[in-house]
Amino acid sequence: MLDDRAKLLLKTLVERYIAEGQPVGSRTLSRASGLELSPATIRNVMSDLEGLGLIVSPHTSAGRIPTARGYRLFVDTMLTAQREHLAAPSLPPDQPQKVIANAANLLSNLSQFVGVVMAPRRASAFRQIEFLRLSERRLLVIIVSPDGDVQNRVIFPEVDYSQSQLVEASNYINAHFAGLSIEQVRDRLQSEMEQLRGEIAALMQAAVQVSSEVLTEAQDEVVIAGERNLLSVTDFSSDMSHLRRAFELFEQKAQLLRLLDVSSKAEGVRIFIGGESQVVPFDDLSIVSANYEVDGEVVGTLGVIGPTRMPYERMIQIVDITSKLVTNALSHRK
Repeated sequence: MLDDRAKLLLKTLVERYIAEGQPVGSRTLSRASGLELSPATIRNVMSDLEGLGLIVSPHTSAGRIPTARGYRLFVDTMLTAQREHLAAPSLPPDQPQKVIANAANLLSNLSQFVGVVMAPRRASAFRQIEFLRLSERRLLVIIVSPDGDVQNRVIFPEVDYSQSQLVEASNYINAHFAGLSIEQVRDRLQSEMEQLRGEIAALMQAAVQVSSEVLTEAQDEVVIAGERNLLSVTDFSSDMSHLRRAFELFEQKAQLLRLLDVSSKAEGVRIFIGGESQVVPFDDLSIVSANYEVDGEVVGTLGVIGPTRMPYERMIQIVDITSKLVTNALSHRK
């Protein structure tokens, strides 16, 4: 456990480093903390904090900077975000896609970092499924969604089905399950397995699995705004490899979806600090995120991605307010 003096010095060090981006020395800490301590005493406390893995001394400087663990302690125990009113415009209750795009831009403009929004998830349903035999143990699955979208996927079943078996399976699925969500189909299949021949049941299970993957890929969308803001962040512009890794994350939207999906399982504003876990595998990036709802049901997540050295209090306010704006805009659509 840290005593009050050590906590105050760590809090001061994190705040100074966030504000200035430079390693913080003992003299600076002495002045900024308001503690009447000698530089030698402060250096001793800094040594203790370093021993706990909360701060580290870069080779090129006598000052210290926070580690991921230090940021986490700061965020969890020392951050007191005031829910003050930001100059945030309302989001018009227009088409959902426009609300999502506007929200991403709003997050980016207010934070001056990157705004990300996971589009609302819809129930994954289908209108029709067809199978086409391409070659031995190689099938094309054709999935038609309720709104007419057509998705194709090649699967490689363990059994070599004849075309008549494929027609039988697709006829059964379309007759009994059309219009249901994939989750409902999966549950119904489980209860009807014993009534179906083994090979056809296995084929339908494979079809349900691939349908779930295809429909999920088709609907999951991450809207990103403000990537270029990172060009002006000293932490990245001084090291192009850091910037390159950040842009790789934005290109890999599937990974961003996984990050946001983790956020959707918790309430309130969440902060993920780079380097402290596999949730954010980039040491230089942090994510501040929150859920948004439609008529009381959580349907998506939004947030800000920026450098680990970001002003967390302000980011919490920005994300919190934007999630409420999106919730109101989507819930009050006419």
